[in-house]
Amino acid sequence: MTAPTLELDVDPVWGQESDWEALANRAAAAAARVAPELAHPSLLVSVVFADDDEVHGLNRQWRAKDKPTNVLSFPMLSRDEVLHAAGDEGAPGMLGDLILAHGVCAREATEKGIAVEDHAVHLVVHGLLHLAGYDHETGDAEAEAMEALETKALALLGLPDPYGGSVDKQG
Repeated sequence: MTAPTLELDVDPVWGQESDWEALANRAAAAAARVAPELAHPSLLVSVVFADDDEVHGLNRQWRAKDKPTNVLSFPMLSRDEVLHAAGDEGAPGMLGDLILAHGVCAREATEKGIAVEDHAVHLVVHGLLHLAGYDHETGDAEAEAMEALETKALALLGLPDPYGGSVDKQG
């Protein structure tokens, strides 16, 4: 199974103890298994492991929300373009950008009682699904569908359901 090609930029605040590139690539591979439109190496995604200040500024500028958030996604392709690109063997297309905020991610991981790495995997999967056109903010049915894909992708990686259900490793 293929996955989008990731280009990473990791702020030093994230530390060097973890292999953030390998973690992001594992998340992308799992996301591509549950959302086949992502299973294409010609799709390019910029993933930035940033600090809270950077995410705060972007959130204020682009979403008019004056606070940091855990992950921002900036799609470059529409849902139809993603689906078309998935069947095209042509040149890479920029799927979009993901930006994760370290402080928010670390706080949420602590609140959930999980490792920062595990929460970052979830946020990368979540962000990739947004880039593929899924949106939990457009209604309950869409939210449930997106959460189900996230849960399934995380289960493929041996991680628990972040929404409180049980781990289903059937994939």
